[in-house]
Amino acid sequence: MESPLKPSDIRGLKHVAKIRELLARLHENGCQRDKPGNRELHMDEYCLGVLLFLFNPLVTSLRAIQQASGFVNVQKKLGIKRASFGSLSESVSVFDPEPQKEIASELAKQIPGANGADYSEIQHRITAVDGSVFDTVARVAELAWVPLASGKYKHAYRLHTHFEVLRGVPTRIDVTSANPKGDDDERAVLQNTLESDRCYLTDRGYAKFSLWNAIVDKGSSYVCRARDNSVYEIAEQRELSAEDISEGVLSDQIVELGKDRAASDRPNHKVRIVVVQFTPHTTRGKYRGGSTGPGSDGQLRLATNLLDVPAELISKLYRLRWMIELFFKELKSTLGFDQYSFHDFRSVETWVKLAITTVLFLEDLRLTRMQDRRLDGKRREWWAMQRLHGLCLAYLQEALGAELKYISDRLKTSGGIRKLKDLMAAALPVEYRVNA
Repeated sequence: MESPLKPSDIRGLKHVAKIRELLARLHENGCQRDKPGNRELHMDEYCLGVLLFLFNPLVTSLRAIQQASGFVNVQKKLGIKRASFGSLSESVSVFDPEPQKEIASELAKQIPGANGADYSEIQHRITAVDGSVFDTVARVAELAWVPLASGKYKHAYRLHTHFEVLRGVPTRIDVTSANPKGDDDERAVLQNTLESDRCYLTDRGYAKFSLWNAIVDKGSSYVCRARDNSVYEIAEQRELSAEDISEGVLSDQIVELGKDRAASDRPNHKVRIVVVQFTPHTTRGKYRGGSTGPGSDGQLRLATNLLDVPAELISKLYRLRWMIELFFKELKSTLGFDQYSFHDFRSVETWVKLAITTVLFLEDLRLTRMQDRRLDGKRREWWAMQRLHGLCLAYLQEALGAELKYISDRLKTSGGIRKLKDLMAAALPVEYRVNA
């Protein structure tokens, strides 16, 4: 048996080396019940196959991953063996997706933040939090959510995401059923995953006094859009600066909330509400142009425990939330999250974490290129401006360029030509090879 290739040996996929090193720790995952040691497909190899799918537009299904694993050139590049379709199919139910969180977290920490000088007064890490619903093509019992007119159920899952806006990367993602009840409720999920030293930016779905209290008790802060019908008493009216007015701030007040509730159900800290004028955005429904979201009176009521930060900065902070919405949109459009076919919930968790690993890999690639001193300012600016789709195409162009260079170098010698012929023959099933 040949020794496994090292990441440095993999031609054309050198950028994936650090991910492959991180994935190596997953090799024994799911082998607990394999007493005889007969398992041929390990979790790190499965993950590499899925990454091949995510990066290669020609690999579009599990069957395609299985076929690609039989190509000698792919085996050499990824250090894997041919996998059976049955092994790939059962993988998501055998492998525990939890260790992948650690890998994604390590990748996220390697990506530095952008220049946050404009937000230097915010002492905490600015983190947008939201949950987005993704449909799944196949029916999954745990994900049955909305009853349809046909008597069937809509099947979907929700990604509860923590997104560091100044670094442009997700730092935590939890997957639950889309049904927002009990432990799967967005506010409950956030409260169970709070961290210290963060400034959480949340929409009005997270407007809950006990959650605000938990954030403050954790040593963090929040800027949360309050509901338009929020009832409160004004304890202090603050004067607006010219900068506040220019930003569209209408009022800045210290308020008392929940006076009609028991003391245990009220905020246990001072709450400030900054009201900002904005143009309401209507989310159109699928039928007859109806709206799918609650209406708005054109005023953002931003509740926060940040008492000493200028009101105009509170407004600018909340506007950073659009980045997490853009992130969700790219997951659906670029990585096709709404198109995957799952048959059990564990499959969803594994697939999501691999896709997030891919996103972090692309962000790391962006950082590497922006730090390349050989690139001029214009090229670095190009890398800085690319979204996920652009980064995918850029990676594919680099990979194809490496392939072309390899072919060009081999065509210069007779031995190289023979090597190319062998590789081309090895890419075909044995039964279709000439003189096999």
